[in-house]
Amino acid sequence: MASLVATEKLFSCCKIESFIHMTTTNATEQSVKAGDTTTTWKDLRDYDGFAVIAVQGVKGGNGMIELSIYAADDTSATNAIEVKTTGVIAADAIGDYAVLECTAEEIRQLSSANGYSLRYVTAYIDCHHNDDEVAVTYIRYGAKRAYTGLTATTIS
Repeated sequence: MASLVATEKLFSCCKIESFIHMTTTNATEQSVKAGDTTTTWKDLRDYDGFAVIAVQGVKGGNGMIELSIYAADDTSATNAIEVKTTGVIAADAIGDYAVLECTAEEIRQLSSANGYSLRYVTAYIDCHHNDDEVAVTYIRYGAKRAYTGLTATTIS
């Protein structure tokens, strides 16, 4: 018999969201490069840090070749700067993945050094081919106000 206990420890302290990055739509890349407003920019105001995991799902070429975290003043990518990067990688097999993490303190330091108000984060994923697809998971951790349902099932 399955447990009837509603356990929620991780999901009430972290906001975890998953996306499919399809290079043909360039949704993640354009949010950084062209300043498009997309769902990939996330507010880090009430969290201690941000982590991203990107998994190669479909290979049309040589797969994912870079994963980076960017921060900006707003969701239209004002003053967007790179916070961290894997540099060039070779995710050349389905299931290969890359991870990156940064703290809100790191972003505040970059913000102060550059005279910005960086608060929003996104992942930049560069793929070798237009048919490459990458599963991406964003984790905003250390929620200042933990509550049930912070991370929830999303079915559209």
